[in-house]
Amino acid sequence: MFDYSKLFDLTGKKALVVGAGSGIGEAAALGLAAHGAHVICGDLNVDGAQKVVDAIKSAGGSGEALAFDLRDGEAVAKIVGDMKDLDVLVSTPAINVRKKLLDMSEEEFDRVLSLNLKGTFRLITAAGRNMKERGKGSIIAFASIRAQTVEPGQGVYAATKAGVLQMCRTLAAELGQYGVRVNAIGPGVVDTPLTAPIAANKEWYSAYANKSALGRWAKPHEMAGAVVYLASDAGSFATGTLTIVDGGWTAVDGRFTPPL
Repeated sequence: MFDYSKLFDLTGKKALVVGAGSGIGEAAALGLAAHGAHVICGDLNVDGAQKVVDAIKSAGGSGEALAFDLRDGEAVAKIVGDMKDLDVLVSTPAINVRKKLLDMSEEEFDRVLSLNLKGTFRLITAAGRNMKERGKGSIIAFASIRAQTVEPGQGVYAATKAGVLQMCRTLAAELGQYGVRVNAIGPGVVDTPLTAPIAANKEWYSAYANKSALGRWAKPHEMAGAVVYLASDAGSFATGTLTIVDGGWTAVDGRFTPPL
């Protein structure tokens, strides 16, 4: 008989969380560690990653910090390629340039695509090669509600997140026969360093809060449940999906035009 008490148990699993130094990545790392995983906290900000590791260890968990630059293709291939026993990958890094498309420069366009889309591609394919060889694993990439719905000033960011979603779906189709699951998570508005410029504008902040059914922003820890679900046996039949965690944002009509 299946042991339902171990649905979310990650004991003995090794997870790499990229972007673990703050925000959603930090929450993902803490959530995975709390359920038994050994978590490698990768981030460009190694000091931030180490603070998360310290928090994991102080709670009785297991983890280590790792300098990780998603923009360095050779380093990503080498670091992830050497992780032959990786069970779970979580990719969270992203940047945004909030401008109308007619005002967006090619340099800004390339900068957003280079990290959000190309960086994610490097990461999930490097992990996918190892997991294919092992015949198991879970890859989780953070997309966004912007993969499905847009607003003025979010065109390039939305395009990258739609691309992340479609890459995850394609990789899920390609690796399913090898026992590897690939999924995306679509957060709504979350209080993180990425959204700090919005939070600083009271009108903008309130408009976003009121847009969702719950009438507020999410906290980073509210994204951890979806990560643990998709990483664990609880999500063993979930692949190629977009798990929306948006407080009802995409279910509620209405729009706010931000002060670009």
